[in-house]
Parts: sequence; structure tokens; C-alpha cells
Amino acid sequence: RFFLLLCRRKMSAVLATFLKELNFNTWESASGKGTLVVADDNTVKFQDEAGQEVAVENVAISNGSLKDSFNAVSALVAAAEELNSGSIVERAAFGAKLKSIDGHFALRSFVLGYSLSSLDDFLFSALEKTFAANASFLVQLNQAPFLKRWHKTVKRIKDAAASGSSSAAPVEAVKEKREVSGIEKIVGHLQKIPELTNIDPSGFVCTRFPPEPSGFLHVGHVKAALLNAYYAKHYGGKLLIRFDDTNPTKEKDEYVESILADLGRLGIDTSIVSYTSDFFDRIFEYAEQMLKEGKAYIDMTPSEELRRMRMEGIECVYRSQPIEENLRLFEEMKKGSELGQQCLMRAKIDMSAKNKVLRDPGLFRCVVGTPHLRTGEKYKAYPLYDFACPIVDALEGVTHAFRSSEYHDRNVLYYWILEALGLRRVWIEDFSRLNFSYTLLSKRKLQWFVDNKIVEGWDSPAFPTFQGITRRGLELEVLKTFIMAQGASKAITLMDINKLWALNRKYLDPIVPRLTAISKASVPLRLSNVPADVTSRSVPRHKKNDALGTKTVFFSSDLIIEQADANSFAQDEEITLMDWGNCIIRSLQRDDQNNVTSIDAELHLEGDVRATSKKITWLSASAEHRPALVPVTVADYAFVITKKSLEPGEDWTAFISNPLVKNYEVLADSNLKTMKQGDKLQFERRGYFIIDKVGSDDTPYTLIAIPEGRTKGMSSV
Repeated sequence: RFFLLLCRRKMSAVLATFLKELNFNTWESASGKGTLVVADDNTVKFQDEAGQEVAVENVAISNGSLKDSFNAVSALVAAAEELNSGSIVERAAFGAKLKSIDGHFALRSFVLGYSLSSLDDFLFSALEKTFAANASFLVQLNQAPFLKRWHKTVKRIKDAAASGSSSAAPVEAVKEKREVSGIEKIVGHLQKIPELTNIDPSGFVCTRFPPEPSGFLHVGHVKAALLNAYYAKHYGGKLLIRFDDTNPTKEKDEYVESILADLGRLGIDTSIVSYTSDFFDRIFEYAEQMLKEGKAYIDMTPSEELRRMRMEGIECVYRSQPIEENLRLFEEMKKGSELGQQCLMRAKIDMSAKNKVLRDPGLFRCVVGTPHLRTGEKYKAYPLYDFACPIVDALEGVTHAFRSSEYHDRNVLYYWILEALGLRRVWIEDFSRLNFSYTLLSKRKLQWFVDNKIVEGWDSPAFPTFQGITRRGLELEVLKTFIMAQGASKAITLMDINKLWALNRKYLDPIVPRLTAISKASVPLRLSNVPADVTSRSVPRHKKNDALGTKTVFFSSDLIIEQADANSFAQDEEITLMDWGNCIIRSLQRDDQNNVTSIDAELHLEGDVRATSKKITWLSASAEHRPALVPVTVADYAFVITKKSLEPGEDWTAFISNPLVKNYEVLADSNLKTMKQGDKLQFERRGYFIIDKVGSDDTPYTLIAIPEGRTKGMSSV
């Protein structure tokens, strides 16, 4: 039974129409039954069976379709009318208005009942009108996740109705035909990512990506971030970015900034950002609750001894000490005193458990002398991740927590903490960690490279960090699609890193311009029979992609070519100069080691380029053209380790690539000067490259060689 707090007053025409639609024909009171009447002037009256008006305070409506009070629905209509009027012109005010009505849809698919009504139509139209006038306002829906879900639901139903489907069909029945993108054709069709289970009746899903700000994002983190973002978007839910800042000895602001920047490049919404430290006071309260309830205790066993006892399942003497003593020692931990620094707060679970995770794991420890990146010196004790994570997940409204399957054995501890504290259930979803060959993903090991100055920083092209691999030339869309193509599988596999780079090459091949570069240690080739009137010509930058435009090729009788090409020639052999035509080798001069030092040749443009077996790159090096050639330093990076996969406990430092990078010098054609930092290109017969630094009159360009997923280059040069 629901009371309509209606009085005899004039209502919104929209609300009056809606009440007429509901057809409330049953009310009851102590004196009998009657009907609800919406008059022509939009006033509401209650009449008994004889047609006499009844005071509203004596009326109760019995109607199964009505699930809200009149005041709540009236507020919703008022908000819609305000939106429809166009009076809200400030983005912040619009966001605040959306938040004010968001809660109404927390447990509802529609305004009232289980299908569309005129109120849904009215509110939807008001929103659409606002978005049409202010496209930038659409992003504000992210601040109102329940309303966003409702908006998505109504839009799908209306779109289905417009296409001829029934608007009354459930949302799940509305299928979108998805075209396969070009990148998917290269990477392969995406696996069907499984639907989530354990979704509450509202259908709302909230995921979170919780990086520790102790390093840059690597490819493993990227998979976790993309999966969380996918499910939040798929269900019209919410994604939280939460920094797990519980270890001040490793965390820095620069890591927070780099992680947010990387997520932005990945197209992941970072509008909702929080920190575990935002909840430190609450976590302390929960810690004290566990101590008072005898579910935790303070242990002063030395760390090495404690580790041994846990392995052997031996209880320590502190496990049975009085609650008062535990609380006293916890206060010492909070103060960071000398005594407190010897303490560890442990959960009291089961020291004989087969799953060693449950053998009274640590929950709180002291960290003294290192300021926290956000709270400074305020705290001396910090929660461990296993304790803080489930608490904050529950407090922030997370519905599904994605964790890599390597932590599967710890899931039982996650659930134990939620139950021990009486917190809301959060469902864990396991997924497999992304493991690549010849790759280290341990931040501790990567930090070792940085600390020992083996690399210049976390964005080193040798690193598997997001910034490292994209700086090395991996296309963003290739990485994202490759990861999502693996789906949310729980099976742990070792992916061949060369496969990723091979897909990247396949993606780049049709879309990057093709230029020419010759080694600095080149061989001069002097041509005779060169037409005097031909000095330059515009040719396509890519023979199969006109959209890339044209480049200028310069011609002269003085060329430079690769040493390896020169050494392969024979006298009177006919070869092809790419983008020009054929020539005939007339003489070869050699040094004492039989290396060719110079060549005389005759241009033979009448020759058939299809008949030659050698087609070589070259550059004009005449007195006029040579100054325009661009000096380039190419950095060719190795993977960080030389072994495909390390065994557990194996000394990884024995397999560090040495050298980690090889540099060599080339001269590139002048078309390189039209390109900018971050652009990718192909030097014909050499491979693919990304511009890392643009040169100047005094400094060469720096290009990074992009791996191609194969051990051999494009040619012998």
C-alpha cells in the first residue's frame, strides 16, 4: 500500500496525463472504496462510489504499478520541465541537475512500472533537446550512472521501434549489427567477451581500475584497464580509477600523472578518480573493529620467524593475547613509536589452512620516515593491499572487481574480510595476466633497470610499459584490439611478442609513407647518359595509397648506394634504380678487402624493370642535392631479456640483453623534413621507423626502429 500525498492543486499537464494513463480506479479507506479523478484543469480529486469527494488524508491507493510517492515523481517532472525550457546553460548546473534525479533510477529501469510511459518520453525528450543545443553536456551523464543507464535503455527501445521492432521488447533483444573494422581484420575477429554474472536486479555495474602509483603502466595493466572500461561501458555503468597509495616508500606524483595520461590516450574515462588514502580513517576504524571483535591481533614476531611459522602452520604466542593489549599496541602502531614499528596487525583466521593465504595474513604495518605523497606525515601505519582493497571496493559501490588469475588464491581472503566486517558483497572476476615472451612485467625488476641507468627512464623503448612500446612504434589501436581479442579468458598463456609486432607491421604497411635512407658508409655511383632536363619529379609517397600524397625525388649523375648492394654487382649487369629506371654497371673499383669503393654505370631507361633481379634504393648526392640530405641516428632496441621465458627463481639478470640498443647512422631523403615527432614511416628495404626527435641544422634526427615480428629485415642492407 502506497500513499499518494496529493492535495487539490493544479499539477503539471505532463504529470496529470501520466496519472490518467495509469487509470487508478481503486482506492480504499475506512469508509469504503472509490476512484481517483484528474479533472480537466489538471487537479486531482478522490471520489467515493457515490461520486462524493473524499479528503485525501483518508485515502490509500492500492495499485501494483505505482512504486513511487507523488512528491518524488513530481520532482522528476519538474526537473524535466526545467531542462526542456532551456534555462540551464551552465555545464556544471546541468551536471548538478542530473545528479539530483540520478537516485530515482538506482533500482528502476523506467520512471514507474516496467515499461515506457509518457513520463519516460517527456524526460528523454528534454534531455535530447538539451544535448542537441549543447553537445558538450553529454559527458555530464557520466556523473549520473543510473540516469545514464535509463537513457541508454530508452534510446535503444526507441531506435528499435523506429526500425520496425517492437518497443516493448526487452533491451537484450535489441541487437546492433557491428561491422568488422580494418584493424580487426588484421588482428583477427574479437573473441566474444563473456557476460557478467551476479548482477543485481537494477542491472547496474561498477568496476574499478586500481593501479599502484609506483611506476608507469605496462601492457599487463593496459589489459586490466581495458577490461574494466569495457564492462562498465557495456552495462551502461561506472568505471572508477582508484590509486592504491598504501606504500609511501614507492609512490610518486609523477606516476599518478603518467598513469592518468596513459589512460587518457587509451580512451578510458578518468573523470572519477579516487585514492585509497581518501578512506584511511575509515580503514583504521575497521581495523579497530576487527581487533575489538577478536578477528585480528597484533603480532611482534620478527619477520623471518613469522614467515617460517606461517609456512609451517605454527601459531604465535600473540594470537591469544587480550583484546585490550591488541588495542594498546595498535595505538603504538598509529603513533609510529619504536614499539609500534615492531608490530604487525594480522587477521585471525586459520593457521592450519591448506591455502596459506589464510594463515593469519598481515593487515596493517608501520611505515615511518617516508612522507606519503598525499597525506604527508599524518599517518605512521598503513593498511596492506589485501585489507584495504575489499573495504574500499565495498565503500565505493564497486559491483565487480577484476583481478588477474595469479591472485586467485587470495580471493578467499578478499571475501573473508568483507564478511568479517559486515560489508556489502563485491564479486571478483578473474582474468588471465597478459604474459609476453622476452618481457619482464615486474615493476621491481623494471625499477632496477632505471635505478642502474641501464635505460633512460620508464618510457624506454626497450620497456614493456605503455609509454615504452608506443614510443617504439606500436600503434595504439593494434595494442587495444590485440588485448581485447584475447577476451576475458582465465587461462594463463605466454604470448609471442613477435606476433604483436608482426600485426603492427601489417597495420602500418598500407598507411605510412615510404622514404629512402642510405647508410653513411655508402658507395658513390656515377651515371652517364643522364638527361640534363630531368632534375626532380613528384612520385606517390606510397604507391598503393594516394591519400598519403606525393614526395619529391631528385635526380643527378652522382648517386650514393648501399655497400652491400655495391658488393653484389657484376660488370655489365643491369639493375633497377627504384623510382627511376634501369642502369648498366660498367666498372667497379675495389679496395684491398675486395669491397667496392666506387661504380661507373650507364643509365638505361629503355630497360625492362621486370627483367632485373636487383632493385636498389639510392639518393642523389650531387653538389646541389647532397646538402639537403638529412642526417639520421637510428636506435635499434632489443627486448630487455634474451630468454623467451624465465623459470621460477631463475636469475633474470643473467639474461639481460647486451647491448640493449644499437645505434647507426644513415642519410635520409629531404622529404623527412616534412614530418614531425611521433610520425611513422618506412625506409624502403630497411624497415619501419618512428621519429623520436626532430633534428636541426646542428643535430641529426633520431628515429627508433620498429620491430617487425621477424628476425630478418626487409633486405640485406
